[in-house]
Amino acid sequence: MKVKSKSMFGFLVLVYLVMPACAQEKSWMMGPFERAENQKPIIEPQLETVFDDPMTERSVFWESMATFNPAAIIKDKTIHVFYRAEEKLGENEIGGHTSRLGLATSTDGVNYKRFSVPVFFPADDDQKEFEWTGGTEDPRIVVTDEGLYVLTYTQWNREYPRLAIATSKDLKNWTKHGPIFQNFKDGKYHNIETKSGAIVTQVKNGELVAAKIDEKYWMYYGVPHIWLAYSEDLINWTPVETHEGNLAPVLSPRPGYFDSWLVEAGPPPVLTEDGIVVLYNAGNSKEIGVEDLGNRVYTGGQALFSKDQPWKLLDRGKHPFIKPEKDFEKSGQYQDGTTFLEGLVLFNDVWYLYYGTADSMVGVVTWKQKP
Repeated sequence: MKVKSKSMFGFLVLVYLVMPACAQEKSWMMGPFERAENQKPIIEPQLETVFDDPMTERSVFWESMATFNPAAIIKDKTIHVFYRAEEKLGENEIGGHTSRLGLATSTDGVNYKRFSVPVFFPADDDQKEFEWTGGTEDPRIVVTDEGLYVLTYTQWNREYPRLAIATSKDLKNWTKHGPIFQNFKDGKYHNIETKSGAIVTQVKNGELVAAKIDEKYWMYYGVPHIWLAYSEDLINWTPVETHEGNLAPVLSPRPGYFDSWLVEAGPPPVLTEDGIVVLYNAGNSKEIGVEDLGNRVYTGGQALFSKDQPWKLLDRGKHPFIKPEKDFEKSGQYQDGTTFLEGLVLFNDVWYLYYGTADSMVGVVTWKQKP
């Protein structure tokens, strides 16, 4: 098929508009992820659940405002979804609430049972200087071959959002290890914004586990660029720097595309035969990006990195593979619209991708991978 040059722009716009929201663009990509028929959010705010908060010493309706941005992991043949929750304070202001992590579980991927109190939260512990009063936000989670669960999350003290680590052997009792860069080069990156830590995984025995490359664990993190860090124990991390001693971005925004405003690490990446597949969150600026998407809209992109050199970008999609379409993805705290990716599991041979919608609820799409 030949297309005249003067019609090329219109042709490309048409291709973009008719491409299915969860389509697979390249052979190395994960997906296509599909929405359930008559899709609805799987986790929504609840008005009646109460928590005795050790920070404020009062009872709070801890998930009455929003429930969003979920991590996910498999334990005992059950999906565990850790989601960020905020209580209603009488105003609708992003960043003005306290965040805690709630938990919902499912044995079939369809029905979810929720715990009535948060399972991870700012407490009267040795991390309160970093977690009071903003809270604990935006988790990702992986498990090691030895059965250690590693949670990356954002500590928010209303001064700096800091990427932090916590570990558990049972998903119930957690040890907080604090900000990951606090001790690196005398705290060089301690007092700057760090968040969204996504540790590389691989499929073993039908489930995702933390992967080692060159005897190290690797983590993609950050916004508005994505950076890289490595660790030998999943607790102490070293950021990848240039020879000048600066953070080296491995993925950046692209003028002219859906990710023209920002990029942010999504769920734990997956090591495949093709390389490391990184699902990432993308923000659009329509003046220099995709006009039809609008400003500040969060969609999902995919990038491929070398399986031997995790900093080496091999390929990248030109279109979002998921974007806000449903009403619940475009209404709530963030009305510009989000499909904010954070949780990914392989459960009974089906991939479940969990995401936050408009900073308000949790959605999920699935992909049945062919043998």
